[in-house]
Amino acid sequence: MRAGVNRFSRRTAILSLLLSVVIIVMVAGGTVLSAIGQVSNHANRLDDERSRQTTDGALKTFVAQLGANLNDYAAWDDATANAYDPNGLAWMISNFGDMTVNSALFDVAVVIDAKRNVLMAYQDGKPQTVPMDQFFAPSIWILFDSALSPIDPAVPEAKAFIRTKSGIAAVGIALIRNKSGTLDQPSDKRLFLIFARHLDNKVQNLADTYVIDGLHLTTASSEVDNFVPVWDPSGTVLAKLTWPSRAPGDISYSQVSTKLIAAMSLFGFLLVAVFTIGLIEAKRLRSDEEAARQLSVTDRLSGLLNRAGLFRALDDLIDEARLAKSDVALLYLDLDGFKEVNDAYGHGCGDDLIRSVSAGFRCLIPPGATLARVGGDEFAIAFVMKNCDPAALKLADVILAFFDEPFQIGERIVTVGTSIGVASSQIGTINSEELVRRADIAMYKAKEMGRGRAFLYDGSMDSDREMILALEAELRVAIDRRQLTVVFQPLVSAATLRVTSVETLVRWSRPARGPVSPDVFIPVAEKTGLIEPLGIFVLEQACEKAKHWGDIVIAVNISPVQLRNPTFATQVARILDEAGIEPSRLTLELTEGYLIQNPQRASQSIDRLKALGVKIALDDFGSGFSSIGYLRQFGFDRLKIDRSMVAEIDTSDEARSILQATTALARSLGLPVTAEGVEREEQAMILRLCGCDELQGYLYGKPVPAEALADILVNEARFATGMMLRQTA
Repeated sequence: MRAGVNRFSRRTAILSLLLSVVIIVMVAGGTVLSAIGQVSNHANRLDDERSRQTTDGALKTFVAQLGANLNDYAAWDDATANAYDPNGLAWMISNFGDMTVNSALFDVAVVIDAKRNVLMAYQDGKPQTVPMDQFFAPSIWILFDSALSPIDPAVPEAKAFIRTKSGIAAVGIALIRNKSGTLDQPSDKRLFLIFARHLDNKVQNLADTYVIDGLHLTTASSEVDNFVPVWDPSGTVLAKLTWPSRAPGDISYSQVSTKLIAAMSLFGFLLVAVFTIGLIEAKRLRSDEEAARQLSVTDRLSGLLNRAGLFRALDDLIDEARLAKSDVALLYLDLDGFKEVNDAYGHGCGDDLIRSVSAGFRCLIPPGATLARVGGDEFAIAFVMKNCDPAALKLADVILAFFDEPFQIGERIVTVGTSIGVASSQIGTINSEELVRRADIAMYKAKEMGRGRAFLYDGSMDSDREMILALEAELRVAIDRRQLTVVFQPLVSAATLRVTSVETLVRWSRPARGPVSPDVFIPVAEKTGLIEPLGIFVLEQACEKAKHWGDIVIAVNISPVQLRNPTFATQVARILDEAGIEPSRLTLELTEGYLIQNPQRASQSIDRLKALGVKIALDDFGSGFSSIGYLRQFGFDRLKIDRSMVAEIDTSDEARSILQATTALARSLGLPVTAEGVEREEQAMILRLCGCDELQGYLYGKPVPAEALADILVNEARFATGMMLRQTA
């Protein structure tokens, strides 16, 4: 009887235990489903909030871009001189009105006086026929009052969204004034420039740029879940930018819930079968191990895989490719200009930029692709696909287009680019380390070719890299042992044809191999950091030789790497002092590349050099992204026209017209002009007629050693003395 009772008790205990386990599993399953539902709702909210922040940032950027262009046109000495001229209407039409045709910057330009009288009004390149009070909503005058009495008197401008006859536009109003902010006009005679850029036809561009599917502008009053209001200065909502929720959480939940219920049921049965303390402990240990493993391969800042995680994922992808007879594509990306953002705004801004870039990449990569952050500003994308090279290059183009628009980080607008190297493992035959090495080489090739582009690896890149490494090693030795030489090319006065200055150039002859072109070893020096000791060597040699040449000006090219060095101005001062050279005899020539990448730091470096008394020349003008803005912003002492603009001036009417416009621009800014590459007397004659005051080229002398240049200067002095004696006799 007792045994039966014991068996009954044990059976009851087991049944109770099993029932408890089943109940626990069911409760746990319900809890998990509920938690997943909450996670999916949270994911939906996060995605909607990201889209809202992105859209809000896009609107702010839209207005900010208009304001930047308005400031450039309104705070302009030429505008002040012509707009306040009683006969300046034609100038305003040419420089404001005509610029509205097919312009991505603004499509309406209006000039009014302080009494709200319209002096000029253009839209899409044509005179505006609708009166201003009828074209703009009344809130335009709120904006006008803000510009008339600005919070910051130094910036008499205001901008906001305004409703117009043509739709909704970002509108800016600014006082027409000198660039310095001064204006010699009474308040009742002042003129104001109005720019408008309509938003209606730009919404699709915003959607494409910021990857917001279904973004559209609506003026309907119906309630919508996802929108960013467009306000006018009176606080009225003009319209809403709205988009449909992508609901990623709901999609994930619907995919997971059925499988989760089945998995939980199976788990419950298995748990009943193997319900022991040992199993629970083993599971706990395995869970801890997996969490630690996952943490070891995750980048904490971006949440992406780190370098170790990338190699582990690549190994898996290569194994998959071998089995599927497919290929593995790897894109290796390095951000261009990231260091400048860190230096200018701090590492906090840099971290936020990394997060923004990471979020953008997540939206751009194909499904199933691996995304990793492998360094400070380096990323990698890998995926499996048959014949993957075309798809990889297409993805690279999409990523490059993504960087065309600036990023808004807090209240700052920052611009960076990227260089991309692409490599592939055909049918998984290339291991992960070699694949990364090849993609890295291709990425550096993209940087060498000008950045902001993508290159596909090929075998010749390895031989090029080996050649560069060998060249770097020999160049380092040559600089240390001062085995390079400097030569000097004379520049002559266009009026007297006498030598007025010389340009210093460096030459290198490799032992047992002969001369190496500067076009070859200078880029190697810039890429490897040798350009700084090389530049100092050239500057020292130039100053040492020039102290024997009277008042001849010496010109030395400097690299952006040197300009970035905060101690460069101190080094220049030391060299001038040791050589006993007046700072005014030294002209440092630089190109626009660094000015474009980091105008603020470049301006600071140039100011430090000019404080020494050194002259600064803008070299190779006309060969790249030449900008009037740079000439006005940096206060150059001389403009050097690139040889590409001189080559055809004696055979091409178009080339002569471009040259005349360039020299006229320089004269208007008070800049003397040097023309490079003069090889024919016909070219020299045209250059003199156009107003160039200094000429350089083989017509007047090739680069020569210091001793030969000294002879040229002595002979020239003797000739001048003889002429004076004959005249006095």
